[in-house]
Amino acid sequence: MVNLVLNNVPIEFPFQPYDVQEKFMERVIECLQKGVNGLLESPTGTGKTLCLLCSTLGWLATRKAQIQSGQLAGDMGVDIKNQLSNATGLGWGDAATPGAGVPKIIYASRTHSQLSQVISELKRSSYRYMKVCILGSRDQLCIHPEVSKETNNAVKLHMCHARTTTRTCYFHTNLDAKKEEPDFKMDVLDIEDLVTLGKKHSACPYFMTKEIRKVADIIFMPYNYLLDPKVRKIHNIELQGNIVIFDEAHNVEKMCEESSSIELRSLDIALCVDEVTQVMKKFRENSDNDGIMDILSPSTPKDFSLDDLCILKAMFLELEKAIDAIPITSPEGNTLPGEFMLDILAKADLSPGKKDVIADLLDRVIQFLTVASTSPYQRKGTGLQKFSDLVKIVFSKSHFTADHMERVKRSYKVHIKVEQPKSRSKGDSWSTPKVVGKAGRVLSYWCFSPGFGMRDLVEEGARCLILTSGTLSPLNSFAAELQVPFPVTLENPHIISSSQVLVGVVTHGPDGTQLDSSYKNRSNSQYVQSLGRTIRSTAQVVPDGLLVFFPSYPVMKACQEAWQLSGLWDAINQVKPIFVEPNSKEGFQEAMTGFYNAVASEDRKGACFMAVCRGKVSEGLDFCDGNGRAVIITGLPYPPSRDPRVMEKQKYLEDNRKNPQFKGLTGQQWYRLEATRAVNQAIGRVIRHQKDYGAILLCDQRFSGKDIIQQLSAWVRPRVVNFPKIGPLLRDLGIFFRNAEVTCPGSSRAIRAPTAVDSHRDKTKNSRSTVDSFHHALSSGSSRVTSHHPAKANTVQAEAYHLDLSSYSSTLKPKLAKETSIFDGSQATNHFIDFNETASPSLSIVPDKKPVCPPAIKKRKITIVSDAEKAKYDLRRIKLETAEPTSSMASTSSCQSTGVGTDNRREKAAQYLKSVKTLLDPTRYTTFSDKIRDYRSDKNYDLLIPTLKKLFLEDHKLRHLFKGFRQFLSKEDTPKFDEDCRKIEI
Repeated sequence: MVNLVLNNVPIEFPFQPYDVQEKFMERVIECLQKGVNGLLESPTGTGKTLCLLCSTLGWLATRKAQIQSGQLAGDMGVDIKNQLSNATGLGWGDAATPGAGVPKIIYASRTHSQLSQVISELKRSSYRYMKVCILGSRDQLCIHPEVSKETNNAVKLHMCHARTTTRTCYFHTNLDAKKEEPDFKMDVLDIEDLVTLGKKHSACPYFMTKEIRKVADIIFMPYNYLLDPKVRKIHNIELQGNIVIFDEAHNVEKMCEESSSIELRSLDIALCVDEVTQVMKKFRENSDNDGIMDILSPSTPKDFSLDDLCILKAMFLELEKAIDAIPITSPEGNTLPGEFMLDILAKADLSPGKKDVIADLLDRVIQFLTVASTSPYQRKGTGLQKFSDLVKIVFSKSHFTADHMERVKRSYKVHIKVEQPKSRSKGDSWSTPKVVGKAGRVLSYWCFSPGFGMRDLVEEGARCLILTSGTLSPLNSFAAELQVPFPVTLENPHIISSSQVLVGVVTHGPDGTQLDSSYKNRSNSQYVQSLGRTIRSTAQVVPDGLLVFFPSYPVMKACQEAWQLSGLWDAINQVKPIFVEPNSKEGFQEAMTGFYNAVASEDRKGACFMAVCRGKVSEGLDFCDGNGRAVIITGLPYPPSRDPRVMEKQKYLEDNRKNPQFKGLTGQQWYRLEATRAVNQAIGRVIRHQKDYGAILLCDQRFSGKDIIQQLSAWVRPRVVNFPKIGPLLRDLGIFFRNAEVTCPGSSRAIRAPTAVDSHRDKTKNSRSTVDSFHHALSSGSSRVTSHHPAKANTVQAEAYHLDLSSYSSTLKPKLAKETSIFDGSQATNHFIDFNETASPSLSIVPDKKPVCPPAIKKRKITIVSDAEKAKYDLRRIKLETAEPTSSMASTSSCQSTGVGTDNRREKAAQYLKSVKTLLDPTRYTTFSDKIRDYRSDKNYDLLIPTLKKLFLEDHKLRHLFKGFRQFLSKEDTPKFDEDCRKIEI
């Protein structure tokens, strides 16, 4: 551990910081000492998170010491008090100052997964003794068997509220008895830790966080808990006098706008009417029962009257009429000023003076519907909840002043359009006849000023706002949009040298086609194929992991389908196994684990991960060292230019430019910046620490424009080189990687994803107590290991482990010994043991390359295989067993005359089998291998062909595999197969 003194504040850092880290921490401390806002940019991979934690918590420890020093009497404590006062900043005062005290640090990031990474670093730092609280939603923390099953968060909130107010939730009532348990007083508890302890002690983790928060020094939460006024009120987040940090703050602008915007559909209003009517029926049922009301029955409304419901229903009917009366003159809809929303609500008799009464009534009705609903088909207040959110956003202020109304006029727009009906599939013969009725409408209330939400944080008393990210530039326009002063700013350079990164703009593919992913050209088949060939050519040169980012999911999907039909997908997959980012949460972790394992596999081919800008892979994930040797950006991810919201945002910025005091962007500048910020985030996945290296390839001719280059990250701009042809690029890439492997040997090997059986990593992890953000848990090479004992101030060098791997060669392929079958090409090893029923089927046991004592008998290479691999081995064995004997003379003659042809056939067969294994799931692949084995033994073509048709012809993406099977048929069956192919037009 290294002791530093920055701006008079003692800081404990895990290692000797770099210059850019010291500058970053100095600016953070400056913001804290002066109590002012800061806008700090430092490239991805320079350790922002670790610097933020150490500097803020180091300053907080000094502030605590200053408060405690107030107890010292006499002249003995004068010098100490003065030193501590200078360290914390004169603006904070001392313990005797009214309102002075120890502030809480509120640390916000984009998602809980990013916060988990932050907490992991904190756990291994010297500040882990600080009291920590992480806020989560009921969706993550609720352990009630009924409430936790509810998928709608709003319904879950009301179900929880109903049970806690009536004290029918055992976990909540048990909270007071369990909150003093030592387990809950541990230094750092993550979301998973809280859930585990909650189940262990039968105490509610959600409400336990509220107890922990009271004494916490630092509170972690996602952005929306702070920026969304509704969520901020639910969690009762106190900002007065506290310090707010936004990490990865490049998304703050968008989050501010989205949390202050809402859409209301005609369907939502109709649902509100239906839900109120449903509750009114409950009153009718009670009146039919001679007025006798069962007080204990949850189906009996208690908190409101029938008159209240009549008022709500009349209000919704009037609102529906008012929305239907709005004239729409354009197919895209009409845009109206922000105050028009107040006029619409006023026609429904909903004014700022009545908003509290209506909001409270809505909450009571929603809670009744939530509790009284006993059937999944009954209404649970979804429509009413949507309208309640609208009321809270439109009337977000308790008092409507003239200044607030002026801000609404400047910041908001109302958009009304006709809702397009969902298209019904043409082949659906069971669908009901289409009923022509009145088209619904969508009323949108859009906020275009991020400052509208950000100023609320300042007005609620936040002492200091610190925003940091790797992609905030240009800082002046960013600050102007947020409408908050930022006296302290920083733009840090990167910590790497020019020899560690190659940045190239690739304007043309191997066939000379211009690479242009613009909307008008992205469907051009010639361009799509040329892009695929560019990726394949690059993948042959880039070692280990390759990341490919597309502008959007539809573009990625279209390229994937086109390449599968043309065979390019298989070609790329043979160079590097391909993994694709899923469009949903399901399967994401599986894809990531598969990618990491493929990169670390012994064949040294690496892997290719295809993802989307602004997706999960491009935000916050670490691809250090071999996991990310190059990133390819296939296009600029511009927002849809004809989207009404995008057009209104540009118009809003142009109108603001008319004000001489406004220093923000023009509409066109903002539009370009939206794309380049997403590109900069994706680029940042590659270089993750000082000794890392990688290539950045921008495969779109538009990146050669000066205006686009100027919006790339500052550390990227001076390194950009144009490559009009791909030949010089491939040559320079080869030279770059060969040189980098020599100059950065500690980062030159591929990295395997962490698994439960990594004993050597577990030992290293136990010995490492502090986080070096430049050497992630997955990183390689000799990394510095430091002492975790707080009393030790000097850095302690520990033994680092080394793994001997052979140097990478992009053209190296496993050599197959004694291949006697065309099926042999798909398997490089010769001996297999079936351990499928053991506890660790994925474990691979590889003998040492250079044993200390040469064994008398050659060791076998043992590999534990999956079911699919075992099936492939069975095919090889059966083929060898059933092969016809051949005389040695004939064999010699055959080898001399057709040796080259046999090798080609084997290679072709191996490629085909690899493609089949990649594109088929394990179950279908096992069926495929079983059927081949049967055919080799009985030569029954008529039994074989139906299975092949079922496997390959039902999906048009696999049709080429059906035709590729021809090479495995006997001469007698080949004419039949050709005739079958002709009939099905392959």
